[in-house]
Amino acid sequence: MTQKRDYYEVLGVARTASPDEIKKAYRQAALKYHPDRNKEPGAEERFKEAAEAYEVLSDAEKRQRYDQYGHAGLNGVGVHDFSSMRAEDIASIFGDLFADFFGGGFGRGGGPERGVDIQTVIEIGLKDVLTGVEKTLRFERADFCQRCEGQGAEPGTQRRNCPTCGGYGQVERETAMGFFVSRTIVDCPQCHGRGWSVQRPCRACGGSGRATRERQIEVKIPAGVQDGQSVRVRGEGEPSPSGRARGDLRCVIRVRPHEFFQRDGDDLLCVLPISFTQAALGTQVDVPTLTGAAPLRIPPGTQHGTVFKLADKGLPNLRSGRRGSQIVHVVVEIPRKLTREQEELLRRFAATEDKSVMPESKGFFERVREYLTREGQSKE
Repeated sequence: MTQKRDYYEVLGVARTASPDEIKKAYRQAALKYHPDRNKEPGAEERFKEAAEAYEVLSDAEKRQRYDQYGHAGLNGVGVHDFSSMRAEDIASIFGDLFADFFGGGFGRGGGPERGVDIQTVIEIGLKDVLTGVEKTLRFERADFCQRCEGQGAEPGTQRRNCPTCGGYGQVERETAMGFFVSRTIVDCPQCHGRGWSVQRPCRACGGSGRATRERQIEVKIPAGVQDGQSVRVRGEGEPSPSGRARGDLRCVIRVRPHEFFQRDGDDLLCVLPISFTQAALGTQVDVPTLTGAAPLRIPPGTQHGTVFKLADKGLPNLRSGRRGSQIVHVVVEIPRKLTREQEELLRRFAATEDKSVMPESKGFFERVREYLTREGQSKE
């Protein structure tokens, strides 16, 4: 049985290496030994050996067991048997790492690939927030060219892997600085990161394989959505460079201002103006709500600024669906102009007023008299 090498030795890092250092070392080993790039004998085995070392050392629990007990400490903890796997399958396990490092895929199988997300704005009203709504949305996005079906090549011709990068879209650049040599991954200068070249570019798209096209879809907006929140429509974005995946469409919701209501979370706020006689005598008025008029009793003696609450007349909560309240803020309006008859009636009413039955004004004027008395005594 072949003795396994020390994982730190495989990746060429110290036992005190940080997670970022381990990740970087594995990336370099994967690029160097992947069988699609390195045809030397033993390269594939070194690639698999590096993958096994990275799986253990990138996991805090597995690394602790390995540091304490060596290879024997990993029995029964779920380490993959990379020796029996294909390079493409290994790439899929570490798909996020490969997508980040190699620009969307690795090898023939490739890892998870993301398309390009796009964004638009949908405007709705408060009634739409109350009930939820389905909107027809028209927008433009970069899509596959219809003439070449996204291949970039004129129909009847083919495209082929770039001979410079071998279809990866990226190459390794080596820079020497004295005794130090740095290696970086850059877009292939030949194919500009696409990974392929064509004999005759498509006349419609110029070889890009993309063209702007209009799209129409139905977007469901849930009840209770807040202004500024977004609805994500999966798969309605733009395609990835390889065309194997599409991004998402992000619809940002904007709620139009309402002529009567202001929103406070799930509650609706509105102002109700009433006359001073209605406030004094009491009345019943119809208050506007999102579902029609609702009766509201104003009791006699209602003061300016009094607040009433109409339960379940607000907006639904996005999660629970429970409706908030409508908060009615009473504003007592004083007439700016009076007829002679109205003025005479008010003067007669004023002559009958008993200040003792108005505790707020009585207390205020008593405090004013006490204040003025103190000020006068202090001047003497």
